[in-house]
Amino acid sequence: MGDTVPRAVYVVAIGVFAMVTSEFVVAGLMPQMAAGLDATIPQIGYLITAFAVAMTFGGPVLAVALMRLRPKRALMVLFAVFVLGNALAAAAPTYAVMVVARVLTGVTTQAFFGVAITLCFQLTRPEVSGRAVAVALNGLMLGTLLGLPFSTLIGEHHGWRAAFWVITGIAVLAAVATALGVPDVDRAHDSGNLKEELTVFRSPRLWRVLSTSTLVIGATFSAFSYFNPILTQVTGFATSTVPWLLIAYGAATLVGNTVVGRLADRHTLPVLVVGLALNTVFLAGFALLADAKAPAVAAMLGIGLVGVTMNPAMATRVQRAGNARSLVNTVHTSFITLGIIIGSSVGGLLITVSDLRAPLWLGAAMAVLGLVTLVPDLRAGRPVERDRPAAEVMV
Repeated sequence: MGDTVPRAVYVVAIGVFAMVTSEFVVAGLMPQMAAGLDATIPQIGYLITAFAVAMTFGGPVLAVALMRLRPKRALMVLFAVFVLGNALAAAAPTYAVMVVARVLTGVTTQAFFGVAITLCFQLTRPEVSGRAVAVALNGLMLGTLLGLPFSTLIGEHHGWRAAFWVITGIAVLAAVATALGVPDVDRAHDSGNLKEELTVFRSPRLWRVLSTSTLVIGATFSAFSYFNPILTQVTGFATSTVPWLLIAYGAATLVGNTVVGRLADRHTLPVLVVGLALNTVFLAGFALLADAKAPAVAAMLGIGLVGVTMNPAMATRVQRAGNARSLVNTVHTSFITLGIIIGSSVGGLLITVSDLRAPLWLGAAMAVLGLVTLVPDLRAGRPVERDRPAAEVMV
């Protein structure tokens, strides 16, 4: 395997891109979908919530069901279910059918992330596993940077159903690429025994590590969820300018993810400390200076550089505190999704009792809490991985 990231990991990134684009597509096509499904805008908004809730609670269940399969075969099963779910969404005759389709794709997406990250660990040496995870998660960053505006553009010109059909096509291409380009490795990191898999969750440290990930992502999404109204109603940008600012934000996440991926293996804890500290500064700075265009944009791009880009370091830390098996990785992504739900929903509630800057202050507070969860490891004066034998972590 060597010290380079194998091509198969790049293939996995294509699948991640398809999943993320499907996750975000509803946000860009709310008015069209509301008209097409005879629903209200809030009802279409509930489709986003349904997807996120399905990811959080359904993903681990599906991961358990697929535990005895090799990672490649599990991915192929997940592609099949995902394609079915997106095709059902594209053809949905009613709002109720669309809800079923979104739940189905949400559950599949979460399980896919867990299996994909496990496969990254299996395909690479430990010293470059963080870089491999970063490469796979570039699919997530590209989904934000390109997938969302691309699917929105298709929906605006050819109808929202066309956007779902295009995503379905991308998923089929990703499945073919996976079938041809990903080796059928064995279940080296998965025992296939549910009772044995669950024993790792007895560790208090693992739960603390998982909570860090919830707070890292929650802090970021409390801001990201409301960038549009903040930038237009507080900062004063024209609505037509916001998509370009969001593309710049997506580009920042791509850069940050690449840098963090390079550092995550050897400097896992310092990366998280610096990332959370900087995100606290950027979020608080955005809240204080949201009415000034240049500082607001600088803060937004800073959040892009050190927010969701902590994913490779978070995945490496979870793997070392628990193991590199698909159930742990899927539960981890569920905690990440929980952060999205908390950040966006609590941020929305705060807006109703305060103003549009409130989610930014919430994000800063969550970032500080994330730093607090790192204190025990900082006091120990050693990385998490030294507390557990390598054999116990990786087998």
